[in-house]
Amino acid sequence: MTDAWEWDPSLYSGSARYYARGRAAYPAELATAFAAELELDGSGRLLDVGCGPGSLTLLLAGAFEEAVGVDADGDMLTEAGRRAAEAGLGNCRWVQRRAEELPAGLGRFRLITFAQSFHWFDRPRVAAAARGMLAPGGVCAHVHASTHEIVHPAIPELVREYLGPVRRAGRGALPEGTAGGEADVYRAAGFHGPRRFEVPGRVVTRTVDDVVAGVFSLSSSAPHLFGERRAEFEAALRRRLAPAETFTVPLPDIAVDLWFTRGC
Repeated sequence: MTDAWEWDPSLYSGSARYYARGRAAYPAELATAFAAELELDGSGRLLDVGCGPGSLTLLLAGAFEEAVGVDADGDMLTEAGRRAAEAGLGNCRWVQRRAEELPAGLGRFRLITFAQSFHWFDRPRVAAAARGMLAPGGVCAHVHASTHEIVHPAIPELVREYLGPVRRAGRGALPEGTAGGEADVYRAAGFHGPRRFEVPGRVVTRTVDDVVAGVFSLSSSAPHLFGERRAEFEAALRRRLAPAETFTVPLPDIAVDLWFTRGC
């Protein structure tokens, strides 16, 4: 573990197979709200940066001619491609790149989205690149959402027992958590706004298997961090969750900030 955190390819190593099950899906109402706010009509292109297994990309793909998902983790993109095929979505393209490599010859986009991903990037660099990739009248959307909530106090306690008191992230640690203040970053890159819309929160029911998958979907408890003790940790987690079979989880509202290349 290094003293100062830097991104490395192990950030979500081993998490892809757990992500789609462990995270609550974005609701259909989010796609409806995007379509209404931006008058989406099936034209133009979508770029989802830090797309993971396509959680948001697949939800919005039907409103565009093409949807491009970019992620640094090849396993996440393999999972995204599998899910796109299952959904019969033929207009999705998956590109393995770090966000810092944009524009990467990907062209122009009507909408660029960052959903639970922007904090991992060199934000000034990526925001500037995104602005330059927008087509005339294009919009950048920052999605404030949580698709994972801690359902039992045993979970963070047990993670700390196995991984120590400081939040892990790849080969390093994040004692202060990830960065905030993204509005200043967008404005410094030349964006105007934001204009915000919201989708109400909801309550979801999660099984024990869902909860375990959710733990392994997190960068702070990705499977590789446990090394040879991964199976031991999972067994201990299941014991602490027992005897419950399901958990009722309230998810917060989703807020989306729309950023424009000119005053709105």
